[in-house]
Amino acid sequence: MVLSILGTAPAAAATHYFPDISEVAVPEAECGPGSLPEPGLQGDVSAEDRNSGRSRLGYRCNMSQLGTVRGAGGGIVSVTFDHCSYTGSLFPGTNLVPQPGVQVVDVTNPRNPRIVGSLAEPAMRGGTWETLKVNKERKLLAATSVPLNWGGGFFSIYDISDCDKPKLLNRGPGTSSPLPFTSHEGGFSPDGRTYWASGIFPGHLSAIDVSNPAAPTVIWQGLHSFLGHGFGITPDGNRMYLSNAAGVTVLDISAVQRRSPYPQVPHVVAYLWPDGQVNQHTIPVTYRGRPHIITIDELGSGGVKFFDVSKVNEPGYVAQIKLEINLPSNLDTNLRSSMGGSVFSSNPHYCAVDRPQNPTALACSWESSGIRVFDIRNIKQIREIGYFNPPAQKNATIVELPNSPHVLASAAGFPAVEFLSLGMSIANGKVAFHEMIGPRTHMLIGGDMATDWCLSPPEWRGNQIWTTCSDGGFYALQLSPRVYTPPDDQDSNIG
Repeated sequence: MVLSILGTAPAAAATHYFPDISEVAVPEAECGPGSLPEPGLQGDVSAEDRNSGRSRLGYRCNMSQLGTVRGAGGGIVSVTFDHCSYTGSLFPGTNLVPQPGVQVVDVTNPRNPRIVGSLAEPAMRGGTWETLKVNKERKLLAATSVPLNWGGGFFSIYDISDCDKPKLLNRGPGTSSPLPFTSHEGGFSPDGRTYWASGIFPGHLSAIDVSNPAAPTVIWQGLHSFLGHGFGITPDGNRMYLSNAAGVTVLDISAVQRRSPYPQVPHVVAYLWPDGQVNQHTIPVTYRGRPHIITIDELGSGGVKFFDVSKVNEPGYVAQIKLEINLPSNLDTNLRSSMGGSVFSSNPHYCAVDRPQNPTALACSWESSGIRVFDIRNIKQIREIGYFNPPAQKNATIVELPNSPHVLASAAGFPAVEFLSLGMSIANGKVAFHEMIGPRTHMLIGGDMATDWCLSPPEWRGNQIWTTCSDGGFYALQLSPRVYTPPDDQDSNIG
């Protein structure tokens, strides 16, 4: 194992700051027959709808539900492969159900998905947070143990060739004994030979060699910044776009990819911006052969940003997606609606393109705003084409949903993650204090799950989208052929 500190950068490295705070929302979807649309601002579930019970019906536009299975709740990040879905686990609640750990869902019939088993190794029972990921190339599933926001040590990797019967591959290191790494998030290199584990504070990053899945080995570690999160890796495995507290840090990971005996991981460049705190993850794509990234801000109403990275040290900020509820002038309404909903409000969390080369559509989990789908064929004319915000599981308890982070977090009622962006809107005179006050303002303690939290990547299956939300569990959704035609080479990708 090699440990290095990313304290120095090449002379050509730079920091690019993008001060623009977008005040324009993406055009709303035009809802067709069978829709049950949002009555107000795009992405908003109003305080009145939450209190009256209207949000129990959910909201939909050009999308419909085929099938669902709730189980004990959907964890934080769940993933899919072939005809299966794997439900992320939440510690300690996952250990309170008859089949603890990561739930295996058989979706052979999308109208009747079924829980058919669970993975109960230490990493899976310890809570997988945002580390549960699939590598399609090698048909592998892996995760680390993250009991509460930060963890490490335990790591499990499975052969999912027969997806509803995963086979544990590492019975030694990572399972019977811990490995030396920390994690909050994680994921595979595109070729599946490396699993990268990223911690939050103090920005700890580890490379785990899984070329031989039976013997995973930590081969590099380093400190890259004050805070880290998710990432996206280019198809050749040589460059990582690593999330930080206010943007993205670009790392050259080619030495790890080619297995140099003493690898170094240089800091190439950083992209920073003020709207959106704690970037979540990045999807490298190409448009007409030009490399771009699509990067998602988990907090602070920063939305989704598109950069042309043909010249990585001369990035072009080319597009942004925000819903109306995310605009600086609407953050007063955002606060009014979100009180009593707990820590998160309406921000994107995980997105998936329908193919990495010339993507035509982007599907995103948008926390309390549900699943949102966008036409991104022309990044100068991005528009929303559909959404599905699932029925709220209002007043659900931890007894019913011990694997739901929403239920666990609802000891607090206020949307804490929005206060920095709201503070900027107040300082800039964009909001009105009286618009922040509503019938749920008193709910500082104790949330009521009057919306769901959709956090997992919505993954493409033709005109279907498979995803998992915290309270409602797994959903198989149908996107209307009126608004979307799958490309022949569709290849769902989250970076």
